[in-house]
Amino acid sequence: MAGELAARVAMLLTAAGRDRDAAERIRAGLVAFCDREILPHAAAEEAVLYPAARRLPDSRLLVESLIAEHSCPTALVDALRTPSDTTGAAADARALQVFFEEHVAKENALVLPLLAAAPELRLAGLLTDMHDRLDHGDPSHGRRFPDTQESRPESGCGGGCGCGGEDEAAEPELDVRSVGTGGHSVSGEPPLRLVAVRV
Repeated sequence: MAGELAARVAMLLTAAGRDRDAAERIRAGLVAFCDREILPHAAAEEAVLYPAARRLPDSRLLVESLIAEHSCPTALVDALRTPSDTTGAAADARALQVFFEEHVAKENALVLPLLAAAPELRLAGLLTDMHDRLDHGDPSHGRRFPDTQESRPESGCGGGCGCGGEDEAAEPELDVRSVGTGGHSVSGEPPLRLVAVRV
């Protein structure tokens, strides 16, 4: 997801000063991508991961701050939603990319280890629930994307959630479904390990 966002932003930055029509098409595609991936991802976190993390000792303020941060991508996507000068759209897009990468880094470094270390929680189960909400509850699953002529695989979501789909190009990211606890078992299960996946 971060890899595709970065690629779309890079295309917009390149087109912004050269081809207004191309920049407008890229801007519209970026908004569609955010509506399909980024914003639902944030909503799924708030529905599944954050309530579980909030119940853990000393995590309430962290979770509340991360939830408050979710207003930032919403505002940036709303700004991108209205056609404007290409320079302004490029600036909003770049701000969205930087914010998203920083926000995900905080979640990976702070929230996921808390969830993985909690013996009363099963991180893999939480993440499966979150990905089910995202991928299999999405009415566009298996259909053509509105901003491209690509289609999602009928056998999966397009990669990243483990449901059988594949995604082609992206930067490697942490597969948070496999976060472990330093070699200790969680709830009697074998220790999980960190792996990089293409999303």
